[in-house]
Amino acid sequence: MKELLAEIRNCRLCEQHLPLGPNPIIEAAENSKIILISQAPGKVVHESGIAWKDQSGKKLREWLGVDEDTFYNKNNFAILPMGFCYPGKAKTGDAPPRKECAPLWHEPVWKHLEEVKLKILIGAYAANYYLGPGKLTEKVRDFEQFQPEFWPVPHPSPVNRFWRAKNPWFEQEIIPKLQLKIQEILC
Repeated sequence: MKELLAEIRNCRLCEQHLPLGPNPIIEAAENSKIILISQAPGKVVHESGIAWKDQSGKKLREWLGVDEDTFYNKNNFAILPMGFCYPGKAKTGDAPPRKECAPLWHEPVWKHLEEVKLKILIGAYAANYYLGPGKLTEKVRDFEQFQPEFWPVPHPSPVNRFWRAKNPWFEQEIIPKLQLKIQEILC
């Protein structure tokens, strides 16, 4: 696993397409229990090199019901983005994750993960890649149909505050269930 992570962190495949250059972000251990499959690192994460060390990460940890020590323990959570590097800006938020990363690296990573109990799909890119096309809101609402392997959630970005405001059921009904599931896995 160490060799694979080093290889991913040294990847330069799409270097010419990245506005800030490559800085692949991934965290995992062979016995990671919960895998966070997300979009791509934002600019703040690119600069710090620490996954989810931004406002989105703060909201995600709140949703998961865990503190930073629990979150950053690789035996608890692996972080496997759809795109490992910051893709740049788009009109509304960040650009989509680069399409090269997931097909190239996800399968080799899965082969090393031996204790996975849950894969949390964060945002539409991850949900569509693993569950097929469709509306994220419906996938989030119908999360039970993807159990026990997957649990789709929206992206916790501040940009998505409007989605959360239009869908209060997510934080009222789904988040408590997700937190309970995470506590069961981590205990």
